[in-house]
Amino acid sequence: MEILVPMDSGDKRPLYEQIYAYIRREIRRGSLGYGERLPSTRVLAENLKVSRSTTQMAYEQLLAEGYIEAVPYKGYFVARMEELVDMEPGGNGEMALEAAVEPDRGCRIDFSPRGIDLDSFPYNTWRKLSRDTLVDDNKEFFLSGDPQGEPGLREAVRGYLHAARGVECAPDQIIIGAGSEYLLMLLSRILGRDHRIAMENPTYKQAYRVLCSAGYPVCPVGMDASGMNPGLLEESGADIAYVMPSHQYPTGIVMPVGRRQELLKWAAGGGGRYLVEDDYDSEFRYKGKPVPALQGLDRKERVIYLGTFSKCIAPAIRVSYMVLPRHLLRLYRERAGFYASTVSRIDQNILYQFLVRGHFERHLNRMRAIYKSKHDLLLGAIRPLEKRFVVQGEHAGIHILLTDRTGRSEEELVRLAAGAGVKVYGISGYYICPQEAGQAGTVVLGYASLREEAIAEGAGLLAGCWM
Repeated sequence: MEILVPMDSGDKRPLYEQIYAYIRREIRRGSLGYGERLPSTRVLAENLKVSRSTTQMAYEQLLAEGYIEAVPYKGYFVARMEELVDMEPGGNGEMALEAAVEPDRGCRIDFSPRGIDLDSFPYNTWRKLSRDTLVDDNKEFFLSGDPQGEPGLREAVRGYLHAARGVECAPDQIIIGAGSEYLLMLLSRILGRDHRIAMENPTYKQAYRVLCSAGYPVCPVGMDASGMNPGLLEESGADIAYVMPSHQYPTGIVMPVGRRQELLKWAAGGGGRYLVEDDYDSEFRYKGKPVPALQGLDRKERVIYLGTFSKCIAPAIRVSYMVLPRHLLRLYRERAGFYASTVSRIDQNILYQFLVRGHFERHLNRMRAIYKSKHDLLLGAIRPLEKRFVVQGEHAGIHILLTDRTGRSEEELVRLAAGAGVKVYGISGYYICPQEAGQAGTVVLGYASLREEAIAEGAGLLAGCWM
């Protein structure tokens, strides 16, 4: 289908943000329905007379916030949306309502935990590196490359992981892929299907969906204040555990070294056991020193390490990496080594230059400062709520959790917030079995994609409706 986005030259917002905002609004109104196919980024760019990177940035932000889904080899489709609140007038002058809210209010502030700050993306630097990559008509970039990813990029990633995350590996242990979902599917080919996987509960649901679609039986394992409970893990009968020790999503738990050692002992206690460590946003820690990766403590080669540049640079970069234990490299080459790399050599080279020229380190330091400022602002703005709510998950990542002390349900908190024009997200949506979320009302507040004035306004509205 075609989408005609009204581009306003007088609008101060970047073009990608105008495209993102328009499609998001059409989805929320219901003009674009569940399952409807969107034009490709190339076709949309041609129709709107903008660069393809502009439409890619818009789509990736919509992907990050869950408005659309990418189906391999098929394209982009409108995702299933629940409890949408959009009070903007439609084309016929009517209001689009999918939740019981006051009819004269709209969703003014969206505390999405999935967005990032795209206003701070280093556009000029990325543009220059893109030009430099193609300035000499480098024909080799248009040929097939190494299936594991370009050697230079893998060495740069190795250097970064060793220095910043304490990961011990060689470049030949690293596989570059277009997103963690692809790498999980590749891992399923390497390990085979004869495994039972344990996941923290609540957890990152996209990984849960990918693993289930790969045919694995996935069992939820409860957590305590230190993370996944080793006793419950042993009882589950699983031989693979998917964990996020540096900053568990969505609870924000940072796993202490004692619990890490317990999990490593579990993994070493049986043949074929592995820990899959998802280190998705470990770069953002605002109190104390960064916590080294679990993989750096592993002496038995039982940890498979996953990381991504989506959170620390931009979702559109679509570059993730997996570090395999050495003894799995043979299985990789036998069972999956014939798969071509899913990241173009051009994009790999741009990212390589971004890393080795020091741009990534500078960008990361800048983003830490920006997110810390937003983090501190949000914590200060919700201080009036502290008598009624327990704050969790602070000092790391790009979201926090609020749990009601008075016993109000998640549904009531979400409904009251929607009535005030604020979108918040209930914790039950992250549970493998939502009924296990418990009685206490807990909501997730993401702040990365919001400007500071919007954070302050949204927190004020929440204080007004929840007090």
